[in-house]
Amino acid sequence: QVQLVESGGGSVQAGGSLRLSCTASGYTFRGLCLGWFRQAPAKEREGVAVIGTDGRTSYSESVKGRFTISKDKAKNSLYLEMNNLEPEDTAMYYCAADVGFCRGDTPGHFDYWGQGTRVTVSS
Repeated sequence: QVQLVESGGGSVQAGGSLRLSCTASGYTFRGLCLGWFRQAPAKEREGVAVIGTDGRTSYSESVKGRFTISKDKAKNSLYLEMNNLEPEDTAMYYCAADVGFCRGDTPGHFDYWGQGTRVTVSS
């Protein structure tokens, strides 16, 4: 069983930056496919970024060039650096994990989820 705890959300103005963190426990960190997802009000949960066990990353088109996903194996932590934030980035952000190689970048490919952290971007 993988436990995930996010932190770092908050409120910023458009153009600002935030850094989200997610601490994982309960499984060997290096053996996890990790991802960030978000869900805005009245919208479906969508993928933001994924990082595989080999460190390869993928991003949604809407955040490419503005967000960076990274991980620190020594701290069992996943990060999402968000720059040049836009009001459209307002959502609840979730950390997710799957054991082994990444099967995909959609919510259905991840078995473990954190409780979420809220990000609000004002114009």
